[in-house]
Amino acid sequence: MIYMFTGIVEEVGHINSIGLDTITVSCKEVLSDINIGDSIAVDGVCLTVTGFDKSSFTADVSYETKKVTKIGNLKQSDAVNLERALTLNSRLGGHIVSGHIDCTAQIQDIIKNGEFYELIIKIPDGFSQYYVKKGSITIDGISLTIADVSANIIKLAIIPHTFESTNLYSLKNGDFVNIEFDILSKYVEKNLLMNDNKNNITRDFLAENGFI
Repeated sequence: MIYMFTGIVEEVGHINSIGLDTITVSCKEVLSDINIGDSIAVDGVCLTVTGFDKSSFTADVSYETKKVTKIGNLKQSDAVNLERALTLNSRLGGHIVSGHIDCTAQIQDIIKNGEFYELIIKIPDGFSQYYVKKGSITIDGISLTIADVSANIIKLAIIPHTFESTNLYSLKNGDFVNIEFDILSKYVEKNLLMNDNKNNITRDFLAENGFI
């Protein structure tokens, strides 16, 4: 079964414990209708609930998940963003998020401008085809819009509500965040590769015609 998310964080939980292949998160909101087997995005990582009580849930974490995401580096009491999987009657307030992390990226700077914030992140090499100015991106499970791009440096404008209602408030320069790129960009790339781009479609063409 495929689960989807929106990138709209429901609650900030805290790491209770991390074992060799499990993670336990203290929380409240997402426990209201929880069941074994449910999917919950933890900092944007889709995890399956294997146990829960009145104040926390536990999920298995594979070696691959620890290798690709920042979960393996989390510590007890670290703040994490939580979102339950979409249901058929859910509103899609952010964008389509799969919960499958593409890479981690390092925070270069967090700048406060009045009541607003700018988050500047350095994306690793090899992913530039997946992000554009004004495009969507998921940072630690948060659906955000890219304000500007310069090579592999992206800038995100953060409103006060998002900054204060997610784990962004706890992050600092040098920290790593989980990145999931917009799935639509991946489908576009695959389509172009499958057709060998016989129509000579370029990024400039897509931008000029309002696709990106």
